Amino acid sequence: MSTNALKRTGGAGESGDKIFSGASLAAGCLILAALFSVAVFLIVEALPVLGADPSDITGGEGFLTYIFPIVLGTVIAAAIALLIATPLGIGVALFISHYAPRRFAQGLGYVIDLLAAIPSVVYGAWGYAVLAPQLAIAYAWLAANAGWLPIFEGPASQTGRTMLTAGIVLAVMVLPIITSLSREIFLQTPTLHEEAALAMGATRWEMITMAVLPFARPGIISAAMLGLGRALGETMAVALVLSGGALTASLIKSGNQTIAAEIALNFPEAFGLRLSELIAAGLVLFLITLAVNIVARWIISRHKEFSGAN
Repeated sequence: MSTNALKRTGGAGESGDKIFSGASLAAGCLILAALFSVAVFLIVEALPVLGADPSDITGGEGFLTYIFPIVLGTVIAAAIALLIATPLGIGVALFISHYAPRRFAQGLGYVIDLLAAIPSVVYGAWGYAVLAPQLAIAYAWLAANAGWLPIFEGPASQTGRTMLTAGIVLAVMVLPIITSLSREIFLQTPTLHEEAALAMGATRWEMITMAVLPFARPGIISAAMLGLGRALGETMAVALVLSGGALTASLIKSGNQTIAAEIALNFPEAFGLRLSELIAAGLVLFLITLAVNIVARWIISRHKEFSGAN
């Protein structure tokens, strides 16, 4: 190839690099601008709540008294979902990546991915019409036999529309996210690491604990945090499944509420100070989600040396 041809090729490549670099920078700036604009909107619209008379806030005891129960309900529902979905998702991902036959693993992977495409309102309708009535029987048994525990204190809900039901529905919703991401990171484990462990006489499970899980730890944390973000912000499924009410320690009683469901159920009719209350609640949820992502990034950064994660 002639020198002129090389120059022409190099010039085209440099031009393409500049265009791609500029587009990437613009996309990153656009995301930051959108995030900043959302934060500014929430703060400005929530300001009237700060100067309002506490007796004018819903509940008549101030914003903190109003927001605390629904913040706690949001955290409880998300925690239940994460406790159920994370070990189950990791187990399914390991089965697909290291145990299942190739054809079966591919089909199962497609099914798991399809679960993520189901609208949340469908999950909510399923939880309301199918899951809750079935769980009501189990809740009655728990209240009779384990009612001495505060989380299973009776009387149990007759409809099954409780915080535990909402947490189970959320677990089903975030399971595809955790499973799919964990599966992909498991498949990226260096083959040399796995073969070295097996060559040392390790069983398949020992190889997984020695090579796969340590390598995938940052990815598993990322998957769990992404699922947690989905659970924290889920609206329609919780609004349909949960019979909202006052804060209670029992997970099988009617009661408790989440921020997202509170906003969804009351926003259409809200105006004036009530509207500012709901937007302020949205600001609190925004801050919780931001804090969760910051903590997740910090945890991942502590373990990136082994896996090479950035």
